[in-house]
Amino acid sequence: MPMGRTSNARERLIESASELWHSRSYADVGVNEICEHAGARKGSFYHFFSSKQDLALAVIDSFWSQAKVRLLDPALDSAGPLEKLVKLLDGEYEVQRSFKDSTGSMFGCPFGNLAVEMSTQDEVLRRRLTELFYELAEHVERILDDAVAAGEIPAQDTRATAIAIEAYVEGMLLFAKTANDPELIKDLAPGVLRLAGASPQFAEQLVGAPQA
Repeated sequence: MPMGRTSNARERLIESASELWHSRSYADVGVNEICEHAGARKGSFYHFFSSKQDLALAVIDSFWSQAKVRLLDPALDSAGPLEKLVKLLDGEYEVQRSFKDSTGSMFGCPFGNLAVEMSTQDEVLRRRLTELFYELAEHVERILDDAVAAGEIPAQDTRATAIAIEAYVEGMLLFAKTANDPELIKDLAPGVLRLAGASPQFAEQLVGAPQA
């Protein structure tokens, strides 16, 4: 990778750490390798980050910023609430399939990967990931609230359902990563619609397959 300008060294370090940790693991990739991959000196690393942990927090925020672009895509505004949820899940399938097509491996969810690896090892990272998971659940909760208001699903504890959906999605991503098969992610939308309480008929309209 070319050296680039000093002014974008921080961004290069974040991008390199994101790529290397997502494709491998946090523990497997150290500061030296990140610097080499980013074309940055180790002194530059410590100019921007006090530690590997500090960089990890920046990487988590970077991944979250990218996720919010997809979650808040204006192209979804015209979709109904549950249709929006299905489109977001379809987008996740496309992301994971692109990793498999380009590298031969499915990387899974970067947040889930870090949580599994680091939640018992690093309290700071655990707390930040917990905050992020709850932020994501709040986004799903708002979609479910809209779906209740639109009559797409019955009245319910949408917060509890949102957390259940998030747990289901993370579990399916882990399952698909373990099997190295992004096609398994296609089961996400039918399962999420069942958890949300959508009728089989309406779910079939949204995903094009029976939800029995």
